[in-house]
Amino acid sequence: MCDYSLMGVPNRLAKEGEDLVLFDFPTRTKGFASPKDVASSSFGGRGAGFWASLKKLFTNSDLDSVCAVCIAPGSRLMLLDLPVDFQTSLRVQRAEEVVFTQLTSATNVHRDAVRFRNGFELSLQRLPDGQRARVISLEPNWEPTPVEEIPVHLR
Repeated sequence: MCDYSLMGVPNRLAKEGEDLVLFDFPTRTKGFASPKDVASSSFGGRGAGFWASLKKLFTNSDLDSVCAVCIAPGSRLMLLDLPVDFQTSLRVQRAEEVVFTQLTSATNVHRDAVRFRNGFELSLQRLPDGQRARVISLEPNWEPTPVEEIPVHLR
């Protein structure tokens, strides 16, 4: 729903139809956020210097301006403007419908991921900062592609 380290920042549940953007939170975890929150934030994420990031973390400066948007496993998203290298390596289109999932139930690890129609699961941590997504449905009603239909090189 929200990776383990995003519980330390303000968070809320996703709404159907809303647009989101992948944001690198001060906790060093990528998660979805409102584009409006990200645009109004002055926190530099990974691009900020170490000392500036540390100061912001301990002074709580700007941490409340970006709210993590939690998405339930099984929810459907449309990833928009996927980078060309992802399109090529994952054999997906520029815009792809995905299912939000979790890679593991273990604690203290990044577990949030998306599953493409071809069965490939990708951690949110591997997607680029700023990746755009639209919440299609919060209902877990999309069936993954059967394993036998997934090309051998993607299994």
